[in-house]
Amino acid sequence: MEKQKINFRDLGQMNYQSAWDLQESLLKENVRRKSVPETGESTDHYLLFVEHPPVYTLGKSGNKENVLLSDEELQANQIEFFHTNRGGDITFHGPDQIVGYPILDLEKFYTDIGKYLRNIEEVIILTMAEYGIKGERSSGETGVWIDPDLPGRERKICAIGVRCSRWITMHGFAFNVNTDLSYFNHIIPCGIVNKQVTSLQRELGRELDMQEVKEKVKRNFESVFEACLVSEVLL
Repeated sequence: MEKQKINFRDLGQMNYQSAWDLQESLLKENVRRKSVPETGESTDHYLLFVEHPPVYTLGKSGNKENVLLSDEELQANQIEFFHTNRGGDITFHGPDQIVGYPILDLEKFYTDIGKYLRNIEEVIILTMAEYGIKGERSSGETGVWIDPDLPGRERKICAIGVRCSRWITMHGFAFNVNTDLSYFNHIIPCGIVNKQVTSLQRELGRELDMQEVKEKVKRNFESVFEACLVSEVLL
């Protein structure tokens, strides 16, 4: 079977609202094409990479009490806050973190959200393995963990939260590379109490080359999704 083509774009540093608006526009265009099949327009796949300025985002069913700072404190610390339409609870996005937003038409892959989430996890697990780190899944908790079965040692390295409309996905994953983990002290990450958050930098004891890690994630994304990433300038 011919590999699906996924248009790739590294957006660099971009504020959360602008990236959200871009995702929404790509999703809506794909949904429009599905709604008028007689036009013969095919849906397109995208994978966006971005680094956001410090921001906390809350999933649609999340609890704002998991943000431990007041609105005034958020403003004083120059941290934005958004209540989003993705799944999951509270998480942090910031510099030196790879945030990936796949906008995929799952009907061209498989119509199984659970499989989709496991495949995103697998992309990160494979990337971590290239650095000699064993990434694992934690039962009942979406994302990628280290030592998930060792009480007191569990630490999350990648958060995942998605939205799907007419089998078109948006939102995605946040992979901590050289991320300033102190920002997680002001939230209850993903609404999970008494579990740590970590990064590649913390686990390896050295700063990582962001571009190198991005290339590994891209290559593993192609492998897991049996797709071909094509760099494209999005206007």
